[in-house]
Amino acid sequence: MSSSAKRKAQSPAPRSPTPAAKSPTPAPKSPTPGPASPNAGTTLTTDPLSGAHWAEQGLPEEEGNDGDSTIGSDIESSTASISSSILNYRTLNGRTYHSESVTDGEYWAPNDAKANEMLDIFHHALTICLDGRLYDAPLPKNLENAIDLGTGTGLWAIDFADKFPNCNVIGTDISPIQPSWVPPNVRFDIDDFNKEWLYKSDFFDFIHARWLTSTVKDWPAFYKEAYRCCKPGGYIEHFDSSADMHSDDGSLDKRVHALAQWGPLWQEAGRKIGQPLVTDSMMVNGMKEAGFVNIVVKDYKVPVSPWSKDPKMKDLGLYTYAALNQDLEGALQFMYGKVLGWTAEEIKIYMQYVRKEMKDMDIHPYFITTMVIGQKPLDA
Repeated sequence: MSSSAKRKAQSPAPRSPTPAAKSPTPAPKSPTPGPASPNAGTTLTTDPLSGAHWAEQGLPEEEGNDGDSTIGSDIESSTASISSSILNYRTLNGRTYHSESVTDGEYWAPNDAKANEMLDIFHHALTICLDGRLYDAPLPKNLENAIDLGTGTGLWAIDFADKFPNCNVIGTDISPIQPSWVPPNVRFDIDDFNKEWLYKSDFFDFIHARWLTSTVKDWPAFYKEAYRCCKPGGYIEHFDSSADMHSDDGSLDKRVHALAQWGPLWQEAGRKIGQPLVTDSMMVNGMKEAGFVNIVVKDYKVPVSPWSKDPKMKDLGLYTYAALNQDLEGALQFMYGKVLGWTAEEIKIYMQYVRKEMKDMDIHPYFITTMVIGQKPLDA
């Protein structure tokens, strides 16, 4: 990819910074390197089954730990809780969500402590996926301005700011769930990237987006705004998944397994709220149409449980399992209940099947997370 152009110093973006201090959060690293870009296995997309289908099945039988491959309580004891403080917003079934004053759209995830702990665990899982790296774009050392879109609890922005202490780092989100104790070069803005971006044109050296699953209404418009705000020679990096589950050995059966239904159900719910899940082709085509060049695509296999014998993939599967199991209810109750119309009992039964399958080491499910990197032309 082309090297970045020499930048001119620019004034800060037109927003008020959040009071900040030194961050205690180091960037986690993967203990064992592993293969980064595997070929996808069997795609398990199929017509989504209704909530009534799972209710008809009844609750799954609990399996013992003798003579089977269910990992049971062993995996539960391998995860730790990460505490956080939040504000209260609108509620759904006892869970808090973003304020409706911030966005006119609907984001599926809660913003309470349980959901935030899931985000923090998943941040660690994705850094394991990248062998401890925070990004793959060929960034220069003299960055001036960077932005993390949909920053969540802000861990990526904090770690990136620690790595580039002379770079002004902005994290945006629709909920103020980020910590106040952060590096002095970080600030968090409450902002909806589905609306007009208020940042200056040709401002950011690096635009980072990760896991914006079913949050964007218009992907071409999203990339066009990113292109406008990116400096000539600057980079965009988007790391995301379509949510479809795969298996290389056929151990995941789309006819019977709840995990095989995960992708089709999420795709249907995303279409209903007008915020489709992004695919690799949408990412690549969106960047190209916006004007980005030198586009690079990388695929990463992410197991949803520690079934792999490869040390790195096993570790990645453990943390992915921990993230999902931390708040499976929060991940499903809005999309399956409010959007797809499932009853609470139907969701409960479906989740029981998902948990049972994630604990079964004879089932080898994974999803593909795709990273797409693009550069704004030097002469733009």
